[in-house]
Amino acid sequence: MEKSKLEPKDAALLRPIEKTTGKFWAFIGILFAIWAFGMYGWFNQLGRGLDVTGLNVPVYWGVYITNFVFFIGISHAGTLISAILRLSHAEWRRPITRAAEVITVLVLFFGVGCVLLDLGRPDRALNVLMHPNFRSPLLWDVTSISVYLTASTIYLFLPLIPDIAILRDHYPGRRWFYRLLALGWTGTERQKHILETLIATMAVLVIPIAVSVHTVVSWVFAMTVQPMWHSTIFGPYFVVGAIFSGIAAIIIAMAVIRRVYHLENYLKPIHFNNLGILLLVMALLWFYFTFAEFLTTFYGSDPSHMAIFMSKVGGEFSWYFWIMVVACFIVPLVLLGNGRTRGAVWGTVAASVSVEIGMWLERFLIVVPSLSRPRLPLESVAYSPSWVEWSLLAGFIAMFIFLYAVFTKLFPIISIWEIQEGREHAVVHVTQRVKSYLDTASAPLEPAASGSSD
Repeated sequence: MEKSKLEPKDAALLRPIEKTTGKFWAFIGILFAIWAFGMYGWFNQLGRGLDVTGLNVPVYWGVYITNFVFFIGISHAGTLISAILRLSHAEWRRPITRAAEVITVLVLFFGVGCVLLDLGRPDRALNVLMHPNFRSPLLWDVTSISVYLTASTIYLFLPLIPDIAILRDHYPGRRWFYRLLALGWTGTERQKHILETLIATMAVLVIPIAVSVHTVVSWVFAMTVQPMWHSTIFGPYFVVGAIFSGIAAIIIAMAVIRRVYHLENYLKPIHFNNLGILLLVMALLWFYFTFAEFLTTFYGSDPSHMAIFMSKVGGEFSWYFWIMVVACFIVPLVLLGNGRTRGAVWGTVAASVSVEIGMWLERFLIVVPSLSRPRLPLESVAYSPSWVEWSLLAGFIAMFIFLYAVFTKLFPIISIWEIQEGREHAVVHVTQRVKSYLDTASAPLEPAASGSSD
């Protein structure tokens, strides 16, 4: 069957593109109002300098760098998870991969934007290109994020091509737009083979690139001698945290898409259950790394490190710390460790929202306490984010949601051709795969049920 053909049963996947309600426009208006408030804060900062923020000496990194690490972490949602699921031939991935991959590409821009905000003057970013210092972890960041953005964009675009061809043939009035992006796709066997080869190649390439990105982000901290930053555990710790918050972001996005566009027939409870299991595993890994980091710091008993340790566990940052532990470990363990709540959509969504809150607090606790306790004999300095910093965070989130919503109005947020391919070939492929590693000589193997999570 030609991949550019649309089956009647999949017409619902084009409904978000065809129909735009008044509620959608009202929601866009709210997002623009929040974004405008953020821009007002930014222009205020451009005019008056970083003095309008809560940043000071020695706390020269605050909410902006916290947001940078947070957004870059969420970017692992799509590319890494999607690539792993593709390579492992997990058939249940088909409805969720694109929704995840879009998160990666869009959120990277806002991660970079946070760095520009922290510079005060955005034009200073040109110094990285004009006067590069390859011994600086900051340049490693620029390089790795640029490569990651390029690879993730290609990885998002390749599976879009067959669906763009469907839109080209289905909407003659928009053919001028979709024809260019479809790259002449007609669904021939040769084109399919080339596309599948390219997707498989990119899936292999983006995994080490994604892992390297957040490892390099961690090295911005770990390559210094700042107390509780100079640690060999930061690389894997940041990668685990990135995957953790990334899976939570996928679940939240899926729930919103499912509810708003009425795609319950495609995004089923089993998808939330499977991602909930992954989220639970990452919660346990996150707790292990966090416990290991704090245990080694406690037994080392270095005075400069212990000052920060105590400020987190029982001092001025203790509220943030214990809320983080509850949000990142206790809540996911309770909700996702129970099969009933994990199998329910609301259970995995509630756990995911809790994880995102907790992971933002984790990044804040990495950045601010260490800078608030300098090695030099200076008085401890308090840091409190100003309305400018909060307004820009709100503006970034609003603009991310806006761009994500615009994508759903231009392209199918669930891959049509992958759904069709799954119906045609998935059961046969899964059956053959199971036969390859099970002893089926004594009894015939029945075809997999439709609810299989292979």
